[in-house]
Amino acid sequence: MSLLVVGLSHRSAPVSVLERAALSADAQIKLLQDTVAAEPATEAAVLATCNRIELYADVDKFHAGVAELSTLLAQHSGVGLEELTPYLYVHYEDRAVHHLFSVACGLDSMVVGEGQILGQIKDSLARAQDLHSAGRLLNDLFQQALRVGKRAHSETGIDRAGQSLVTFGLEQLARGGDVQQWARGKKALVIGAGSMSSLAAATLARAGVAEIVVANRTLDRAERLAQILMDGDDTDVAARAVPMESVPAELTRADVTVSCTGATGLVLTAESVAESVEGRTPAPAAGPGGVDGPGAPGGEPGPTAGAQRGGASGTSLGTEDGCPLELSAVQGTAGFSVLGEAAVAGMAAADLEQHAAWVDNGSVGGDRRAAGGTARQGQTGTLDPAADTDAIAALAATVATVGRIPERRRPEPVEEPQRPEPVLFLLDLAMPRDIDAAVHRLAGVRLVDIESLAEASAGAPMAADVDQVRRIVSDEVAAFGAALRAAHITPTVVALRTMAADVVAGEIARLDGRLPGLDDKHRAEITQTVRRVVDKLLHAPTVRVKQLAAEPGGAGYADALRTLFDLDPETVAAVSRAEDSTTEKDRGPA
Repeated sequence: MSLLVVGLSHRSAPVSVLERAALSADAQIKLLQDTVAAEPATEAAVLATCNRIELYADVDKFHAGVAELSTLLAQHSGVGLEELTPYLYVHYEDRAVHHLFSVACGLDSMVVGEGQILGQIKDSLARAQDLHSAGRLLNDLFQQALRVGKRAHSETGIDRAGQSLVTFGLEQLARGGDVQQWARGKKALVIGAGSMSSLAAATLARAGVAEIVVANRTLDRAERLAQILMDGDDTDVAARAVPMESVPAELTRADVTVSCTGATGLVLTAESVAESVEGRTPAPAAGPGGVDGPGAPGGEPGPTAGAQRGGASGTSLGTEDGCPLELSAVQGTAGFSVLGEAAVAGMAAADLEQHAAWVDNGSVGGDRRAAGGTARQGQTGTLDPAADTDAIAALAATVATVGRIPERRRPEPVEEPQRPEPVLFLLDLAMPRDIDAAVHRLAGVRLVDIESLAEASAGAPMAADVDQVRRIVSDEVAAFGAALRAAHITPTVVALRTMAADVVAGEIARLDGRLPGLDDKHRAEITQTVRRVVDKLLHAPTVRVKQLAAEPGGAGYADALRTLFDLDPETVAAVSRAEDSTTEKDRGPA
């Protein structure tokens, strides 16, 4: 049997796909049941968090296992297999062990080093144990992953490399500033009373918010969380619980809202958020172009003013004799200048010469933004060809080749209207999302969700402690693999020794038949001698075969041993089943 994991996470799939593939608690149970019922798998466990969905299984066939697990994930997630497949990753044997250990240490988390994943791994194992879908392999694997994760956090400074998703999200709301200073005195609304919401509430309380309102579908859980917050020794926060129906009213009072529920639909729509901030948001300031909106890029007058501005004599540019431009066709072009590149782009060679002559001979004031930048606003006079020799030479060469100036217009920068400062901060930690993504466009609101957290954490620097954790993971993977391979050969060794004991017992019985007068003392001495001979003959081979089996590629030694000694496969299997049964009885809680 072999370990296989098939899954998708924030590293392999966009948030939109993760959101659609999210599994409810009931869906996870059904997935486990269907997996162990499938032919290739004998054990199964599901690790489902806000940014990953992974299915672990003990399979006897790799390709059949990958196909079956992928199909089951697609069926239970509701995302078609063809659409889901490009985002799936597959890990097998030691790579699967390495992946889970890395996850347990926080190396694969959106925020590197966060410790919440350990609780989620523990919950995953407990669920599999309750459903009896986890056998010896997955029990040992997940329990060892928990130990490795705890070791990484206790022996290294991985906690300094990152923090919980809640803390990171609050830092993003505060735009990287001091969270305590940002949160002090604010009124907070926490939607949900699960582990993530509880952590968010506790973090906000320690940050110094003045009030926390907890809303949950089960009011009792909200009341328990509110009471815990009130009883905390390290905080002085007012907390109360409300039913979910009170969320719209509480949203109008809140300064910051954190939502993390298991709802399959939106908890807060864009319309409800817009209504909650109505009247709380100041009108946006006028753009740099005045009350009529922003001016042309760079803070200069808009295109119409620039096109209509007259020269030194007050004559409108482009209407003088010799100017080849038709201003009426281009006056609406953003950033247009009669002397700039946009004016001559696409102009035929003859027209370009006429335009150059008009510029050289003219005395033009106002907004003279030549391509080479030699004329400036408020200056008069002609362009200086010497200052633009290279540009003129390049234009001349182009004209000689193609007969006209090529179109080289660049998109004009769009100046967005100034947004008012946020009056409502929203942190959405749910998957699928609780808050409508359209809230991003609302004035006076700042929304941070899983998608924006993934973008913000992508370029986060890695602490030096991460390298130490990676070494721990590598060492632990090697040790686990060696123990697993050694355990794989143990039933064969036990079967071999059992066979040898049976041979000794048979020979002693035959001796009794041939020497019926043999007294008990001599019989016992002979029996002990024969057993010592057998033990000495088997000692070195069995010790050595365990050592060899523990090395990579050592799985074949068990087969060789069975073949050499003609061991009955069913006897070996019976020993293995007996060991699994004993281990299951002795195994403690996760």
